[in-house]
Amino acid sequence: MKHFLTGAIVAAALATSAQAQQNIVVGHALSTASHYGVGAQAFIDTLTELSGGAFTGEQAPAGQLGGERDMIEGLQIGSLDVVITSTGPLGNFVPEIYALDLPFLFRDYAHARTTLDGDIGQELLDKIGENNLVGLAWSENGFRHVTNSQHAVRTPADLDGLKLRTMENKVHMAAFQGMGASPTPMAFPELFTALQQGVVDGQENPVTVITASKFWEVQKYVSLTGHVYSPAVVLASPILLDGLSDEQRGWFQAAADASAAATRAEVNRLEEAGVALLRENGMEVITDIDKAPFAELAAASSYSVYTDQYGTEMVERIQAVK
Repeated sequence: MKHFLTGAIVAAALATSAQAQQNIVVGHALSTASHYGVGAQAFIDTLTELSGGAFTGEQAPAGQLGGERDMIEGLQIGSLDVVITSTGPLGNFVPEIYALDLPFLFRDYAHARTTLDGDIGQELLDKIGENNLVGLAWSENGFRHVTNSQHAVRTPADLDGLKLRTMENKVHMAAFQGMGASPTPMAFPELFTALQQGVVDGQENPVTVITASKFWEVQKYVSLTGHVYSPAVVLASPILLDGLSDEQRGWFQAAADASAAATRAEVNRLEEAGVALLRENGMEVITDIDKAPFAELAAASSYSVYTDQYGTEMVERIQAVK
């Protein structure tokens, strides 16, 4: 009888442990080998370690759970746990975030990261929190560049008539209209096929995304315009976090911070290695670009999209960050 009771106690303990263990799904739009995949794995590993295995995790990569807007809406209704997303769709929820998408606003990576890790970044995360979402940390895609299948782009005139996929983002669309292209918004999971079929001529994304997506299979030219800095953000469902203790929420915050740090480190690595990889895979990389004419046209057409509605304060504060 004693052995039976001991076995029953152990079985009950194991059942309780299994019941208490919670598997967290981290959704994102890119492959597991991408910078998002690196960040998602860092999130999962950190959360599992800090929780002593009470929380485990898995990735839902490559848009398996829908486009970025779909995944954000999934967080709001609690059908998704954590998402790493670009800020493209977030402007629909938090219009102030459009300021981050203004072309040629950030001078370099140091300027962008200092801004987002400081008071401005925290204010914007708080704004996200007013929309039935939890903004945990600022992650990264990198500076965006133009690729296309038609010809090299060195001047704004070279953009004339090119159908370029953009994010569903008013500022980006206005900037490219000003620079002479024909912006065509579409969800990222649809992009590769659209390029393959010639629905659009090109697209714009950081080197990290261009390499992760193997766009060299459907694009010939990449121009290092660096026209927009593209942050990403680690979001969680308030329905999930509201059910946790303060200690558990701290684990999620630490996991998000680790995710952002790992993603930025991978962006640094890919910025150095990615251009060589694009060349190795047959892309013509155009580096002799005078950015001033692009900046002038893009600013003239797109800054007012933001400042007419929200004023110039946020833009001036970002420009003033040292």
